[in-house]
Amino acid sequence: MDVLKTKLLQVLPQFRAKRSALLEQYGDVPVATVTVEQIIGGMRGVPSLLCDTSSVSPSEGLRIRGIPILELTDATPEEIFFLLATGQRPTEDERRALSQLLTAHATVPESVLAVLRAMLPDAHPMAMLSAGLLAMEHQSAFRKAYEEGTPKDQLWEYALADCIQLLSSISGIAAAIYRLKFRDGTLIEPDPALDWSTNFARMLGVSDDPAWADLVRLYLVLHADHEGGNVSAFTGVTVASALSDVFYAISAALNGLAGPLHGLANQECLAFILELRDRFGGVPTAEQLRDLCWERLNNGQVIPGYGHAVLRVTDPRFTAFYAFAEKYKLDRECIAIAKRLYQVVPDVLRQHGKAKNPYPNVDAISGSLLYEFGMTEFTFYTVMFGVSRALGICAQILFHRMVGSAIVRPMSVTLDELEQMARRAAVTT
Repeated sequence: MDVLKTKLLQVLPQFRAKRSALLEQYGDVPVATVTVEQIIGGMRGVPSLLCDTSSVSPSEGLRIRGIPILELTDATPEEIFFLLATGQRPTEDERRALSQLLTAHATVPESVLAVLRAMLPDAHPMAMLSAGLLAMEHQSAFRKAYEEGTPKDQLWEYALADCIQLLSSISGIAAAIYRLKFRDGTLIEPDPALDWSTNFARMLGVSDDPAWADLVRLYLVLHADHEGGNVSAFTGVTVASALSDVFYAISAALNGLAGPLHGLANQECLAFILELRDRFGGVPTAEQLRDLCWERLNNGQVIPGYGHAVLRVTDPRFTAFYAFAEKYKLDRECIAIAKRLYQVVPDVLRQHGKAKNPYPNVDAISGSLLYEFGMTEFTFYTVMFGVSRALGICAQILFHRMVGSAIVRPMSVTLDELEQMARRAAVTT
């Protein structure tokens, strides 16, 4: 923790000063207009959250602390967390020190294993991961510090300790869930000589292929953060704004990620690809795919993996995974189908004319890569997503504790109140 705490102490005055200056100079300045449609439509497009860790541009995609994600595809997850938390990339010594911290507690405590083993055989892996983190909450340094009366402007130091503890443990818990639920129940102990993602890949026991470890590394990097408005990040930050510790907050975030409209998209995309494989007895031709896409669109169905709520270009995370497949010359059926869809679908969607974004998102290929390396258990894919996203949400929570953000407490209105507000606004415009 010392290496990260040292850097955060250096940037802390800058973070706090910038926030204070904004409040002092522009605190009462309106910055946006909110429509009835946005209020009813899940606050889509309402700029109401503070997130310094990452941003998503419709024309460029994901940036981590201002750096395009495609410039970070060779990084380790440790480097990404350091960057998310501090705004700076670590030196090699800093990366190595943080890596050691994040592998220090990868062995799952017996108390947590007891909770996982006590869950019913049909328990969803995401429920197990959420419960596993809650079973570690008693270790929270943040909660103990708050109960002891630690000043609020110092609580971030204990939030940092919790983040390191949680991130160090979550990969081991996730691997244990995979081994208990989908393998023979034998756990693979972490190797302290390996970095965080390589250890995770090893503990899963899916493949000994070095490319598998590289895929896990890339997967954790690409899914680590995606601004603050998605369900999991918003949930985690909101829970933490009540000064709940990160074990509570990340557990809650994972429960949001488990929802079909958030974290299950890669499963749905892979299911679509497997359906194509079975229907055509292998990799379909471009013409077969084109006909099938038109059939789906004419029946009012979507093409899984295409389109995005924010992006209006090819998701750069898809580009990174596609490049990974090319690098390792991966051409097994699911990956080959994903590649061929990329050749066909955008043109079909453009001709169809209704899609705001005809390009692939990250889910169009990520599940196929996991599947072809031997992780064929769909319900575990969201756990992989969750392990990665914990990096970003922890960094977001840490930022809010550092700058002293208030509890999240927006105003709600009834339908009648909203109608009255809308009528008054309509008269004055």
